[in-house]
Amino acid sequence: MQPEQRRLAAILAADVAGYSRLMSVDEGATLARLKQLRAEVIEPAILRFRGNIVGSAGDSLLVEFASAVNAVQCAVDVQKELAVRNCDLTKDLRMDYRMGINLGDVIADGETIFGDGVNIAARLEKLAEPGGICIGRSVHDQIKGKLALSCKAIGPQHVHNIPEPIEAYRVQIETGLTANTRLALPDKPSIAVLPFQNMSDDRDQEYFADGMVEEIITALSRMRWLFVIARNSSFTYKGRAVDVKQISRELGVRYVLEGSVRKAGNRVRVTAQLIDAVNGRHVWADRWDRELTDIFAV
Repeated sequence: MQPEQRRLAAILAADVAGYSRLMSVDEGATLARLKQLRAEVIEPAILRFRGNIVGSAGDSLLVEFASAVNAVQCAVDVQKELAVRNCDLTKDLRMDYRMGINLGDVIADGETIFGDGVNIAARLEKLAEPGGICIGRSVHDQIKGKLALSCKAIGPQHVHNIPEPIEAYRVQIETGLTANTRLALPDKPSIAVLPFQNMSDDRDQEYFADGMVEEIITALSRMRWLFVIARNSSFTYKGRAVDVKQISRELGVRYVLEGSVRKAGNRVRVTAQLIDAVNGRHVWADRWDRELTDIFAV
């Protein structure tokens, strides 16, 4: 008989607070938003902190990390980004995740994990507030002095099917956001030109795309009636999946220009979309196909 495959792991359990209520109001919109947040916020963060999704059903997630520090930092980053995404929504439309993190022994079985380590993470998640993170004592001891976070002890917690009480802590997350957080829009039309996405396999096209965006910013800056965000500010969003409404709040602009560059042989295709970032509405879009005989002419 093969011995059980056991290992020590940091386990993050998460689900959406009030998910059943959201589904009863609008199933289609709730499911679409859940998928969008998973694809744009949660899964990229898990990948960035080297986590592995070992369970997913409906709105719930079970993620394994090799490091408690990585697990907590991932959870904090996700909750901060979700707070931004929820900022402009009314309370009945917000999609708030609750998260619990435990460090413990787990049993590996195929693609998933079992054991008290997993069960305690799930109980900690139920103790978390919507938009919050609750961690166990073992996790708290691991991150102390390693992450610039404050944790509030909530004392021993007696939870279902766990014989001993759990020492639990709530992670204090400072988002600095309220529903009205936004830089004031200037009196004249305002725009941020985001880095264009390189859709080619050729990494050299990254320089071409960045250079083209610089030229666009320079050209727009010559228009005195137009408020244009500087390159250094707009390029901080390079490689990030950020909602245009967040960009509008953070940079104080009404419009966002985004696009892509794709090269095939000696031809290049450039696409661009102008978006009203306050309401997310597309204003204009176009594309150009050109020969690469003269880059500066392009």
